[in-house]
Amino acid sequence: MTKVAIWCRHQDDNVIGIGPKIPWHVKSDFQRFRRITEGQSLVAGQTTYESFPNRTLPNRKIYVLTLDAAYQVSDPEKHAVVNDVNLFKEWDEDLYIAGGATVYKLFMTGGAKLMPEIVVDCVYHGPLDPDVKGEKVCITPCIESLNKNYRQISRDYELDHITTRILVRKGEFVEQEVLKRIVKAIEEGLN
Repeated sequence: MTKVAIWCRHQDDNVIGIGPKIPWHVKSDFQRFRRITEGQSLVAGQTTYESFPNRTLPNRKIYVLTLDAAYQVSDPEKHAVVNDVNLFKEWDEDLYIAGGATVYKLFMTGGAKLMPEIVVDCVYHGPLDPDVKGEKVCITPCIESLNKNYRQISRDYELDHITTRILVRKGEFVEQEVLKRIVKAIEEGLN
């Protein structure tokens, strides 16, 4: 089982959202996320889950991490509510961590059994959308953990003002098939 965190953050301040919205719209970013996560199991917080179109993403199993034990998912056959992040410590399948900030922080700073083995770090170099209003949502504690505990193993991939790189946790064995699939998904978007 491999845990993979995937995010896109703003270069200057580690912002991943303003309120519940992403403050930039880069089509290739959404396409890359789709290619990397298609056919996989995702964990997302309630706000992130509710931001998915129709509260779903095709061809994925989604675990909604929320404190609300009565929370209702849109597709009970493919989505499940999880109320305790510690259930993911001994997870038997690959798991893609899709956000938001609280979920990333729980995994990135939650100890060795929760920390992802792989991080797909996408850094947006453009301006934030001035029309998106609300409180900035940052993942700075996650980036501090990334800088301390991970090493870059890929080249920088540049597309549409976004630099994408793959990092692995220092001293960890990384499942090569998972890594190859992620690299393939990123490189397909460059053509």
